Parts: sequence; structure tokens; C-alpha cells
Amino acid sequence: MGARAIDTCQAMAGQPTGPGLDGMARALALVESASPAELRECAGGILQASHGLAWVSCLYLDGSGRWLGSDGDDIRFDCDDFRHPYAHAIRQGKPLRLGLAEARSRLDHPAFQAQVAALSGDVHLEVRPLRARDGEREWLGAMGVAGKATVLEGLGEDPEFAAFESLLCRLWAGLSRHQGDRHREARLRQSLAQLNDGARRQALAQRLADDLLGASPAMQTLRSQVIRAAETGLAVLLQGETGTGKDRVARAIHRFSARAEGPFLAINCAAIPESLLESELFGHAKGAFSGADQAREGLISQADGGTLFLDEIGDMPLPLQAKLLRVLESGRYRPLGASEERQADLRLVAATHQPLRERIRDQRFRADLYYRLGQFPLSLPPLRERREDIAQLAEAFAVDFCSREGRDELGITPAALRQLRQRDYPGNVRELKNLIDYACAMTRPGDDIEPMALPGLTEVEDSDRQEGTEGSGGQSAESASQVHDLRSALRDYEAELIRQRLLLFGGNRALAAESLGVPKRTLAHKCRQLELDAK
Repeated sequence: MGARAIDTCQAMAGQPTGPGLDGMARALALVESASPAELRECAGGILQASHGLAWVSCLYLDGSGRWLGSDGDDIRFDCDDFRHPYAHAIRQGKPLRLGLAEARSRLDHPAFQAQVAALSGDVHLEVRPLRARDGEREWLGAMGVAGKATVLEGLGEDPEFAAFESLLCRLWAGLSRHQGDRHREARLRQSLAQLNDGARRQALAQRLADDLLGASPAMQTLRSQVIRAAETGLAVLLQGETGTGKDRVARAIHRFSARAEGPFLAINCAAIPESLLESELFGHAKGAFSGADQAREGLISQADGGTLFLDEIGDMPLPLQAKLLRVLESGRYRPLGASEERQADLRLVAATHQPLRERIRDQRFRADLYYRLGQFPLSLPPLRERREDIAQLAEAFAVDFCSREGRDELGITPAALRQLRQRDYPGNVRELKNLIDYACAMTRPGDDIEPMALPGLTEVEDSDRQEGTEGSGGQSAESASQVHDLRSALRDYEAELIRQRLLLFGGNRALAAESLGVPKRTLAHKCRQLELDAK
């Protein structure tokens, strides 16, 4: 508010007889360049000084028309909640007057009761709906006043008060429209600034590449979607086969979101018995059930200000689905055995490998919860759709194993990588990691992972490798029947034979070439061609 308007309001508050209409008009006119909030504050001070009112409160109507707000104290009144008088006045479109004692007994809205708690019991209340008087019938909000019954009765017949209210509404509407124009200009500037957001998001996606490995188009798209999801406050539903990394994606969304400094809590809905899952999520009061010797905070409470990750949400029981839906819609929940509700501000990320639409048809999952969870759906690609990432993933898992086990780093031979690319992975990335962990454990220190170290080899394949090591060059009829690509089979056999000879002679190419009956240059060329790491 401008200094002139403040001085005028303060001067008027000190006048015992009030400033009169002209003075009030001049004071309000001074705030034309201020905000609507400052206008309402000035108007309240003028009314209290000029009419001897005990209390004045101006509430603004939200743009959605669903609730009224109070400046400075973040109080909100739902326009459909008739536990406070503002809803009655707004919905009926006319002033409402009642005694304070009656209001305290009939209207039990906590915020309203707090507003009038300091008033003496002999005053009366009047709530007046406010709207623009310029023919647009634009609703602005409501004004609540408190004072002696005779004073309130006089307001309705006071032409100065009616003129003051009309002036207030006109200025309020004008300032609101002007403020709206400023907001639109700000949004335009923001839109222009967002032209560079593509580069910013790409940089963030590159940072995310250390957590979500893979250079395939599918993974590049996924990382971009994770960054966009993190920028919003929407609920995220992760869908994909088991082992595709849903937990890692959920953590990435949290880490790149505005809630990154808050807690990240996770629970697997399929791993907790139904009888305990509600207590784990919502908490419980002392004595809520047998064995509840003390109150316990649930994950919803612990995740306040952060992110809650519900894995395998498709297995959540139907009764809990209804309670979770209420948390998503209102942020309110009630612990088991508690008498009062609580509030939680959290971001929900849910995941499932189950087809939720089929479960909806089978009436095992609520459709309304599905649509509320899926505000930002993300699908995680299976490993078979990004086989080009297998080598990078396998090498990263090998490095991780050596770090955890305190071993020297080991590599993976090209033959082993080719075999990894040819496998099926029903368990996706998790299966690949377990496979590499086993292969690392089976590989001697100083060696690289060979195909025979990988679990799941058939006896025929294992026999083939042993024959190649011995240099016999022969294959049984049974092993030959397993070959479907002669060129690939010959390449694998040649690569394995050369590697074994190099190992036998400690990496000495001259001796290895002599034992194979080929020139050293020919052997060097084949090592490059077959991607062999000749030591």
C-alpha cells in the first residue's frame, strides 16, 4: 500500500466521529495502484474507525468460485461448507445477520470460530456478499462485520455505507483485473523463457543417465519423461514388467522434484499382510488393537513434505484403496483408532506390473483411484526392447559387484557379451544383475567373465566350450544340431580359441600365432576384428 493511503487510514482511525463519505472515498482512491489485498485492509480499517465496528473481515472469492480466502493467515472457507456464515451469504446472494451467541452454537467451523473468539458475546454479526457494481455481476468475495445490533441495523439504512461499499467493489474489481493483466504478462514472459527449457531438461536428463542407465531410444525417452514428471506435483503411476527398475525411477522423480529435500518413503503393498498394511500406511493410536501399546506414525505422516512410493499397488485391498483415494483428493486421513483427522502434504508415486484395467473389470481395483493415480502415467520398457543397453548394464553391474566385494575390477569378454545379448530376460534388468553377480563370483581374480561363468548354460554348450579350450576343433552331432547361424558359430569358436591360446601364452601374440600356424600380423588383425582384448 502507498504511504499516503496508510497515513490517511491511520488518521481516520484516530477520528472519533469518523471521516465521512468524502474522506473514505479519498482514502480508497489512494490505493488504486496497490493490490486488492491492500485495498481490503484499508477498507476494513476505515469501516472500524468510521462506524465503531468491533471487527471487519474481507474475504476474496477464489477464481474457481469454490472457496473464500483471507489475506495473511492462509484461512480458506469452502463455499459448500455451511458450517460457516460466509457460505450461506454467498449461496443466497444476500446479507446474513445473526447474534454471536447463536453463531457460536450453530456454526462449528474451526476457522470461523477462531475468527470471532476474541469478540464479546453481546455483539451481532453480519456477512455481506460483495460483487462488482459495473453490470458484470462479478463476484468478488464477502465482508464480515461485527458490532452492536443498533449499529448493524443502521448500516442497512446508511446511504454513506452503501456508497462506500459500491466504491470498494468498483476499486476491488478494477485492481483485480489489473492484477490479472500483470499476471498474464508475467506468464507471457515465462513462456518466452521456457523456449530454453528444452536445453535445460536435456541437461537434467543427462544427469539422470547415471541412475537410469542406457543409451537406447527407449531409455532416452524415459529419462525425459521422468524430468517432466518431477517438475509437476502430479501423482505418477509407473507401469512395467517386474524387474524393469520402477523403484529406481520413483527415487529419480523424487530427487529431481521440488520435494527433493523432503523424505522418500517406500512400501511394497504385496509384501505386507492386509491386516498390517493399514497400520503401516496410516499409523495407529495407542490401544487401537491388541498389541498397540503405543501410538505409531504411519508412512503417510512420515512422508509429509516429501514423496511416498507405493510399489505393487495393484495388490492393495479394496477398503484401503478408498482411504488412499481420500488422501489423494483432500490430503486428510485418520490413523487407526484415532478420533481426529490429520493433514499430510505429500507426492504419491505408485507402481505395478499388473494390468490394472483388467483388475478394474474384475472389480478388484477402484476405477476412480486408477484415474487419480494415473495423472502422469509412465511405462517402463522391458529389457528385450532395449538389448543395445545390455553391455553397458552388464559392465556397470560388474563394477558394482567388485566395489561391494572389495575385488579388483574385471571385464567381460566379447563372447560373453554376445551370449548375454541373445538371452531372454523375463526378469528384465533385475535378472541381468543377478546373472552378472553370479558370473563375477565364479570368475577368478585377474580374469574376465567368460561365457562358461554365466549361469544357465546347457551341458551341450558347456561341452563345446571345453572342446574349444583343448583345441580339438571337433563338435558332436548333438552340439552341431544347436547351430542355426554358421557364420556366428564360427566367429564365436574362432574368438574363443584365440583367447584361450593368448591366455595359455600369457598374452604373447608371437607364440600364440605360432601355435595356431598363422602369421603374427594375421592374429593381430583377427584380435581387432573379433574385439578381443589381447594382453
